[in-house]
Amino acid sequence: MDALPTVALERRSGLQYKVDFAPGMAALYTDATPPLGQAKGPDSEMLLMAAVGNCLAASLAFSLDKYKNESVNIKAVVGGAISQNDQGRLRMHSITVDIGLGAAASSLRFLQRALEQYEDFCVVTQSVRAAIPVTVRVFDSDGVLLTA
Repeated sequence: MDALPTVALERRSGLQYKVDFAPGMAALYTDATPPLGQAKGPDSEMLLMAAVGNCLAASLAFSLDKYKNESVNIKAVVGGAISQNDQGRLRMHSITVDIGLGAAASSLRFLQRALEQYEDFCVVTQSVRAAIPVTVRVFDSDGVLLTA
């Protein structure tokens, strides 16, 4: 098992926290959404959604690069839903990710292979999927749905 670098959090006020990742990296400020917080930064649910989206986009970029494609612009839009569990506590219910490629499918080398394997490279998404359904769709620059 490989240890990851630590992340340090320090309470600022209310439910606002300063998050320090590593020397040389900008701090991130988080907050809870109203009525508990003031929404002066992303909340925990948004951070989880961002982590899933980032991991998927980066994994797809890695997979496309592996097949010697030119650097392809990739954008991801991540949505989520929360619901109450049997005890009435809010929990993440689902995460949806739409990934847009900045190139037409026909211009990409070995696209089908890349699409078949990129999710397996994504540490965060595969870990989160053990508890939360994650749905991913990939579109090319013409809006053609490549995976669903």
